[in-house]
Amino acid sequence: MTPLVARNPTVALPRGRTTAVAVGLFVVTAFVFAIACRNGFVNYDDPDYVTNNPHVKAGLGIATFQWAFTARAASNWHPLTWLSHALDVSWFGLSPAGHHLTSVLLHSLNAALAFLALRRLTRAFWLSAVAAACFAIHPLRVESVAWVAERKDVLSGCCFFLTLWAYAGYVEARGPDQNPATPGKAFRWYGLVFACFAAGLLAKPMLVTVPCVLQLLDFWPLGRLRSLGANSTDRAKTLSRLALEKVPLFLLSAASAVVTFVAQKQGGAVSAIPFTLRAANAVVSVPRYLAKIFWPANLCALYPHPGRWAGAAIVASAALSIALSVVAWRWRNRRPWVLVGWLWFLGMLVPVIGLVQVGLQSIADRYTYLPSVGLGIAVLWTLADVLRPRAALALVGVAIALGWSALTIRQIGFWKDSIALFTRAIDVAGAGNYLAYDNRGIAWADVGQPAKAIADYKRALAINPSYPNANNNYALALSREGRLAEAIAHYQTALRQNPGELEIHNNLANALSDAGRVNEAMAEFNYVLDRDPAHTNALNGQAVLLAQRGDLAQAEKQLNRVLTLDPENVGAMTNLGNVHAIAGHREAAVTWFKRALGRRPDDPVVLYNLGQLLLQLGRPAEAAEALGHSVAVRPDNADAHLGYAYALARTSRQSEAIREAEAALQLHPNYAPAMTLLHTLRRAP
Repeated sequence: MTPLVARNPTVALPRGRTTAVAVGLFVVTAFVFAIACRNGFVNYDDPDYVTNNPHVKAGLGIATFQWAFTARAASNWHPLTWLSHALDVSWFGLSPAGHHLTSVLLHSLNAALAFLALRRLTRAFWLSAVAAACFAIHPLRVESVAWVAERKDVLSGCCFFLTLWAYAGYVEARGPDQNPATPGKAFRWYGLVFACFAAGLLAKPMLVTVPCVLQLLDFWPLGRLRSLGANSTDRAKTLSRLALEKVPLFLLSAASAVVTFVAQKQGGAVSAIPFTLRAANAVVSVPRYLAKIFWPANLCALYPHPGRWAGAAIVASAALSIALSVVAWRWRNRRPWVLVGWLWFLGMLVPVIGLVQVGLQSIADRYTYLPSVGLGIAVLWTLADVLRPRAALALVGVAIALGWSALTIRQIGFWKDSIALFTRAIDVAGAGNYLAYDNRGIAWADVGQPAKAIADYKRALAINPSYPNANNNYALALSREGRLAEAIAHYQTALRQNPGELEIHNNLANALSDAGRVNEAMAEFNYVLDRDPAHTNALNGQAVLLAQRGDLAQAEKQLNRVLTLDPENVGAMTNLGNVHAIAGHREAAVTWFKRALGRRPDDPVVLYNLGQLLLQLGRPAEAAEALGHSVAVRPDNADAHLGYAYALARTSRQSEAIREAEAALQLHPNYAPAMTLLHTLRRAP
């Protein structure tokens, strides 16, 4: 057997120069990605992970720690990621800049760790530095870094590179004869490998293939297979021994895979797309990922699953993968890094290639975060082997680095907010991107543009009429416009496609409640609470029904429970104000309305309710302030204009009161109370 190219473990590594390069990689990467700290949160998973997650919003504490290790929220089990987000809230609150800063710093650390791990594994100093730089500043990294909800990528990446670094230390401690003089040292290094790998799985289960990567590294660059010889029995024994050595790691992977599959299945994230279509997409995904790595243009957040691929595309993709695999295998002795890098790339894609489809994407930029490192090794080490002089490689590397940096900074800009993000996805992935239309519709609704939101929901439904999320979001918009019958129909359509989704049941319950179908609404709320007793939205909505039925004590008890689960829940504060107002406890109601406004100062409904209550309490000046604010936020509300007119009249501001009464009549020409008030004001001396 031809000897494998392997590192020389006796080569001394200059520590000062190593530290300088590691620090330089950290600084350059942080500089390129720093612009991400200007971005906000987006509505794509960020609410589930941070902004609407009461456990994370509570900050880091014992209760959050317990929840992180027991919850399967967001269809995943990754406690280390949850704790990372909670720690950010403890440090930065809900300021998006702080959350982005943490992700940028972790990714910058990964640039340095990638260099340190590759340098220790290969003893190739400058090649390791170039590989780390290419990994760090590539535009495909933007999704993993600029998306707060994808913290799991950069966090698990940190553990991954530490695992590789520790494994190199373990192999060094074992020695070339695999019988270490100090077995305790080797055992300690193995313990560090185990701990880093376990932490990585707790951050993101995509790392389940790491034991296989370590097997590849045994082949090259660690050279642990050099003594295989020609004897097949010796080869089998050596391979078995190296595999047996990693059994604890494989057991960790198996446990993580099972827990992850169960969490994703229970969370409804596992798609029902037939296996043949999933397998076809997996085959086509490989050249698509290769194309984006080598030509990182037209990147976006959502590449929708096409369902079926043309037969020619499947055959061509399979042929390309097979051809590259054959080349890598034929070069296994002369250029072993090609085989190792290629299998690293393919192997680490397996958990996310779509054989088990989670979500509705066909591919995703974030999935290349660690697999691309293997491909970088295959390409860079080959270029170094082929190009002469080496200065040519350096010049090519600098040119690529500058170009990628510019593309990366541009790509970060598309993540500044949800509207920009999904407009980009529509532009890139085509007009058939119903996922992007739906998410952009949510963004328009969040910024007070209901007409644009409805237009996007309609576009999404025109492309995919049965898409449950778009039906649910369109129904929400219809409910806000008072078109309850249409809203209820769309909720029911959504539930036919996704009958177990609790949020849709909760929204349907609210629409039924607003339509006066109280018994049906109560049944829907009970459905949700039977399956999730801590569902704060359902507890809130059911409390409103209880108050309408006159059961004020039970409604108050339920709303207090909501605030125990989520102390910042503005809806519960508002509803407690309403309950106290109905019960005649006006001062208590004022207190609750003011607490709600302390968290959401521009809520027009709460401002209106507070103003009306203050009028009843004989405090017209305070009422005018609240109602004036309500009118400023929501100028199309005739009731708010009329209430403001009453408050102004009682503070002897007659001309302003007449103006507001006239505004109410312009919005509602037959509004009798406004006519009466206007007539009274005009007759007053």
